[in-house]
Amino acid sequence: MKILGEVAERIGAPSVMGEILAGILFGALFLDVETGIVTFFAELGSIFLLFTAGYKEVSLRDLGPSALVSFIPTLSQIIFAFAFGFLLGRIFNFTFLQSLFMAVAFSPTGIAVVIRNLIDLNYLSSRPGTVMLSSAVLDDIIGISLLSLVVTFARFNRSPTVLGILTIAGKILFFLLIIYLLGKYIFPRLFARAQKMHAKEAVFSLVVVIALFSAYLAELLELHATIGAFIGGMLISEVPLAKIPDVQSKVEGLAYGILIPLFFAFIGFSIDLYSLINAGIFVPIVILFALSGKLIGGFIGSKAIGFSFCESLAFGIGVMPRAGIELVMITIGRGIGIIGQEIFSAMVFMVIVSILVSPPALKFVIEAGRKKQKNMV
Repeated sequence: MKILGEVAERIGAPSVMGEILAGILFGALFLDVETGIVTFFAELGSIFLLFTAGYKEVSLRDLGPSALVSFIPTLSQIIFAFAFGFLLGRIFNFTFLQSLFMAVAFSPTGIAVVIRNLIDLNYLSSRPGTVMLSSAVLDDIIGISLLSLVVTFARFNRSPTVLGILTIAGKILFFLLIIYLLGKYIFPRLFARAQKMHAKEAVFSLVVVIALFSAYLAELLELHATIGAFIGGMLISEVPLAKIPDVQSKVEGLAYGILIPLFFAFIGFSIDLYSLINAGIFVPIVILFALSGKLIGGFIGSKAIGFSFCESLAFGIGVMPRAGIELVMITIGRGIGIIGQEIFSAMVFMVIVSILVSPPALKFVIEAGRKKQKNMV
């Protein structure tokens, strides 16, 4: 996994590409493998993937001011991505719940891929780059909130009703209230105590315990473990003692060194190449609808807040890539029976294409915009 991840990094692609490929190769070579233990660690990987996304990449303090600016383009791209996903489901005669899941699964943006693209193209400090990053963060928060609704409906095996929506919203609010109170009053005191302990790695252990506790609490309220982990990560990211560089590096070592690569490899292992080949026109339409929804919605939304044509096009392209959270979503969808193997494999392939397509397209548009500005001067 790590070898192919390194190969992917060296050719300019995210390591997730190599790790998924490692899983595909492993699945092709070893068909009759007991996957019980691997599945367990892959599920832990999905929990820590979302926990570290909240813990490392989301800052509620920094998000506040930029969220206001990015609200319109975020709303626009989510509406278009959601509509394209739901429309896709109806075109292929999916059930209402499947169509709703496709709509939600089309909504997130791969934060890590967006950050990497912006840094590589020296675009992160620009106004479109800043808004793009804030929008990607908001995308994932909204997408995970919507996912919690769909997952709960699926577990009860019924279509949404007003009472059902209110019940689920109540559970989400109750969960958020508990986590907020813990993050505000309990967690800081626990970290202060842990720092004074003589036992080694007490602070690091507490971070891991909070990740698992948040996931367990979400499951207890019939949400999903990964949703709880993401919110738990966001809250302790505001506790200074939890963000000590040494502790962060250890959390990242556990997550990105072992658990998350296992999750991505398990994704690749789970792809059914036969069903992917036989899916016919479904796969290219999934790719077209998924990328178009983000591109059109991002372009219209960013144009509405005063971006130029090239900046708006760059914004739309920049939010196209999907990655970790998207893969977690479709894994959850398959695990609870909303989608089947064919849809799962097509969605994974879409994620791979979005990661490959967005960097060169974004580079082309940014360079075209810079040349246009120079010519105007």
